[in-house]
Amino acid sequence: MKKAGEGTARRLRQYAGIGAAVLIYYLVHEGAHLAYALCAGAYKEVLVLGPGMQVDIYADRMSSRQLGLFCLAGPAATQVCGWCLTAAAEGICRIKSGLLRSCGYYVTMAMLLLDPLYMSLLCGFFGGGDMNGVRLLMPEGAARALFGGLLIAGGAAFMRRILPVYTSSFRKENAAP
Repeated sequence: MKKAGEGTARRLRQYAGIGAAVLIYYLVHEGAHLAYALCAGAYKEVLVLGPGMQVDIYADRMSSRQLGLFCLAGPAATQVCGWCLTAAAEGICRIKSGLLRSCGYYVTMAMLLLDPLYMSLLCGFFGGGDMNGVRLLMPEGAARALFGGLLIAGGAAFMRRILPVYTSSFRKENAAP
């Protein structure tokens, strides 16, 4: 039998986890762009666009290769973060706080799946974004195939590792008296 307020607390944890995922995704993704732009001496400003943000650069201060690497930095950083969080999933699930575990779950999902999904399937519908620069490094078809492979690998890791580990940890929490 559920305790009074348990459903509300669970829903609040979910919303907090999703909010944390959005915030941390932007910090990692755009932070990588920012770090690269600063190192390349091409940083201009951070633009806040609707619900998101974007690092603006002086593109004329970069070679085509540097511009491609600048665009690849964000997706690469989120992938590294996502796979590190996947490796750390069991440790994260030992944390007593349901709120922190919920954040870990949604942040891992965002890091593993958002950039590969966008770069393999969605970028053509939204102006290209980072793909505009990545195609300076390799053919777009190859880049989409690479990110498609990462999407499949990330989806498999999510289904086989993340989902079972987190589901088990939340079940244990709900079963505790």
